[in-house]
Amino acid sequence: MSVRRLVTAATVAAGVVSAVVLPAPAAQAATCWYGSCFSYVAGSQTTTATGAAVTMLQATPTLDGRQPGGHSLQELALQNSAQTSTVEVGWTVDSQLDGDSLPHLFVYHWVAGQESCYNGCGFVQVSDSVRPGMAVASGVAADYAVLYSGGNWWIYYNSQAVGYFPGSLWGGSYTSAQLVTAFGEVAATDPTSCTQMGDGRFGSGSGSSWIADFQLFGSSDAPSLTVSATDPGEYDAGSATATSFQLGGPGGAC
Repeated sequence: MSVRRLVTAATVAAGVVSAVVLPAPAAQAATCWYGSCFSYVAGSQTTTATGAAVTMLQATPTLDGRQPGGHSLQELALQNSAQTSTVEVGWTVDSQLDGDSLPHLFVYHWVAGQESCYNGCGFVQVSDSVRPGMAVASGVAADYAVLYSGGNWWIYYNSQAVGYFPGSLWGGSYTSAQLVTAFGEVAATDPTSCTQMGDGRFGSGSGSSWIADFQLFGSSDAPSLTVSATDPGEYDAGSATATSFQLGGPGGAC
């Protein structure tokens, strides 16, 4: 899902070369909207760019079986300044969507603030071997990227072009991003959930999941992430730099 309500206050000071870690908000601050409650650990940057890339650890977080229909994911998202147009790529554990408890590659997009659907809704497949919805290996790292090129928003996985969202989906109006965010997300039916983020370890501890090698394309700004967590009592961040951070957690009241 989009992060357009997560990072509306995120800013990056000019000349900052290391990550800015925001003060931790109160725990149990999940945002409930679109029928679910969302918790985030995110690194974001306000800029103007035509693409971005990250390397992420792929994991197999356990979902809260008492709250069916939820998910746990890590992704890269690019948005316009109004935060109404979005292109997303990442991995997700979503038993309702994929039919199992494994991590799967996914793509998603928003147009004029309207939801679409996972792995479709106009997405044009070009790869013969990499497809949205396919299972990905847990416990290993993979590269994810989004790039606006030739009038379309292209999705890359491990440097291979998977396919693209045609620029015509936005009527040609979305040609660059002003907000880039890489993050972990948990969606559940209640604000407090036992669904794990990342590999289930707190980002502030050792052995946790991570996002690294953050890059910008078509931008005059150097990469400089602002890192924050909405529910630090359940999921938090650690080891933040300008281009990387650890993230994750076990959830709450488990």
